[in-house]
Formats: sequence, C-alpha cells, structure tokens
Amino acid sequence: MDIPPNELADVVKRLKRIEGQIGGIVRMIEDGRDCSAVVTQLAAASKALSRAGFAVISTGMRHCSTTHDGDAREVDLRELERLFLSLA
Repeated sequence: MDIPPNELADVVKRLKRIEGQIGGIVRMIEDGRDCSAVVTQLAAASKALSRAGFAVISTGMRHCSTTHDGDAREVDLRELERLFLSLA
C-alpha cells in the first residue's frame, strides 16, 4: 500500500505523541516508579500504537480502493486481512 505522506499527517502527529509517552515511561522506570503506574502507561501506549496502525490501514483502504479518477479499484483482501491481523 503506497499512501501519499500528506494523507498520514494525523498518524504522524499521533506517533510523535506516543514517542513522548514512551520517553515518559522510560523515565518512570528509571525513577523507580510504581509497577502498576508503569504498566498502565505501557498499556495506554500500546493501545495508541495499535490505533495508529489501524489508521494507516484505514487510510490505505480508502486510498487503494479508488483510482485517481475516483473509479473503484480491486483491493487485495488477503493483504488487508494480514495487515489487520498483524495488529491483533
């Protein structure tokens, strides 16, 4: 799936927020923070990363399912299924 980068601008913003969140988790661990707080933040970052992945797939589905003229294009359903399952 080749997606123009401008169509993924929101995903890039989301990934940059996740990057900051991961940095915060590293600092939590280095500071000896409570295990449950660390795990809670890890779970939140993991969920956010999965949502970013689904956003990429969703954008790809819209982009790859039409031609430049707006006509329908055949989509490789097996490839889309593989991508979705890779995030599960």
